[in-house]
Amino acid sequence: MIQEAGDYLQGQLPDHPNHPKGRNPYAHVAICVREKFNASYKDIPDEKFDEVLNYINFLKENPS
Repeated sequence: MIQEAGDYLQGQLPDHPNHPKGRNPYAHVAICVREKFNASYKDIPDEKFDEVLNYINFLKENPS
């Protein structure tokens, strides 16, 4: 899902002065998931699978 979201967000993230060559949408999604759930996507409990998917869909709908 992170790969799919990154593909979708390619070219949609707003410019940022820290990223003069453009932002990496795959890293953006992974970092947002890690910050929201306080764990790497690999370490999030299986019980939160649907919650993680919903959050990734939210990120796709709200590129920032």
